[in-house]
Amino acid sequence: MTETTARTVANALLATAGIAAAYVVVTTPPLRRLAARAARAWLGASVPGYLLQQTRRAWVESRQPA
Repeated sequence: MTETTARTVANALLATAGIAAAYVVVTTPPLRRLAARAARAWLGASVPGYLLQQTRRAWVESRQPA
């Protein structure tokens, strides 16, 4: 088996496992609620942090050269 074939097989297996996991989460109400809460927590922490980082970067880059 060549490296390219191995990568293709591995990618197909990972995609299949991801689709199966998504199906189980979507069709199981407790898991769906858990996933929704986790997504809200992740977005609630990462999006404001990213915006703050970009604002600081823009502030630093907007300084007048000495």
